[in-house]
Amino acid sequence: MKLEILNVTKAFKGKVAVDNFSMELESGECVGLIGPNGAGKSTLLKVISNITDPNAGEVLLNGQEISKMKSEIGYLPQYPNFFHWMTAKETLTFMGQLSGLKKEELIKTIPEILAKVGLRGEENSKVGTYSGGMKQRLGIAQALLHKPSLIVMDEPVSALDPVGRREVLNLIGEIKKETTILLSTHILSDAEEICERFVIIKDGIKIEDTTISNLLNRNGKNKLCVEITAKDQKWVEIVKKLPYVKEVEVIGHKVNIKVENIKKNKNMLLEHALENKVDIVKFDMNNDTLEDIFLKMVVVK
Repeated sequence: MKLEILNVTKAFKGKVAVDNFSMELESGECVGLIGPNGAGKSTLLKVISNITDPNAGEVLLNGQEISKMKSEIGYLPQYPNFFHWMTAKETLTFMGQLSGLKKEELIKTIPEILAKVGLRGEENSKVGTYSGGMKQRLGIAQALLHKPSLIVMDEPVSALDPVGRREVLNLIGEIKKETTILLSTHILSDAEEICERFVIIKDGIKIEDTTISNLLNRNGKNKLCVEITAKDQKWVEIVKKLPYVKEVEVIGHKVNIKVENIKKNKNMLLEHALENKVDIVKFDMNNDTLEDIFLKMVVVK
């Protein structure tokens, strides 16, 4: 399986939501499409799933136009919309028949899918009685029903409470062992847990495509992290002028300081802070977190 997104642009009433976007996805990958609200994630996923057409560019699956390969894609919208008066079994039967699956096949497949997503024993319960996490798991079940080679998930856990989010994250962790997944999210900790690769989008433009290890390594060399109080912000301006300081980045009360030699300069910087009576909340050599890097890319830039 190979997904190719080639120079896709999509606009609504003159406003560009996705701008000349390109990426590739190989079989077996679990890729996170990361970006703030309004970045164009949902629009891009709808283009990939052939729900909406791009104004320019194309999407190919195994070298063919996506419109000819819809049976190979499972799509989970951010808010799955079910008929509350239907049971889970009736819902999957209805959706499976819409996808062209035969009734005999569905009779065999539906119990297997419900067991896989943790809804065994709930097949005859009406969807209206389901919790948010259960509805999301049912949404994943309908996306898996026709055994697609690619599953596209739009913010699969953002609307859930902590318990529901944990249930769905565990489920996605199991599914990715068998299926290729592309999911969008703005919850960085979730993406960090289940995705091996990140594609970061801002204002419809791809600004990064990398693995988490590469991203963290690239942003973590010779950096010290000093967390200070609001009254000590003036010290930051002094630090910028120190001869061994190469770069200073401020995120709230956290000051990331890149130095020439971290082993040599860490003690010098700490002594300097104490001499200036800086109230240090935290002082360490930790690399940037994924959230730090994300904020720098989509907010600071």
